[in-house]
Amino acid sequence: MTSPHESLYDLRGLKCPLPVLKTRRRLKTMMTGDCLTIDTSDPLAAIDIPHLCNQDGHTLLSTEKTVNGHRFVIRKGQTAEI
Repeated sequence: MTSPHESLYDLRGLKCPLPVLKTRRRLKTMMTGDCLTIDTSDPLAAIDIPHLCNQDGHTLLSTEKTVNGHRFVIRKGQTAEI
C-alpha cells in the first residue's frame, strides 16, 4: 500500500554523514504522514537512517538490502517546531 504523497530520494554515491543530513532536510519539507523512499550506497546508512528515525520521531516502515546498498521507506512523524 502506497501513500499518494510518496517520493523517492536517490542518495547513492554519497558518504556519511551526507545521506542522513540530506534525509533530515528533505523530511523537514514534507507533511506529517508522507512517505519518503531513500536509496543509498553508504554502508553506514544501515545504522544511521534507523537512528535518525528513532531520534526525530519518524517511522521506519521498511529497510531492504539492494544490489548496491540499501533502500529505506520512512513515514514522517510529527515533529515539534522550534
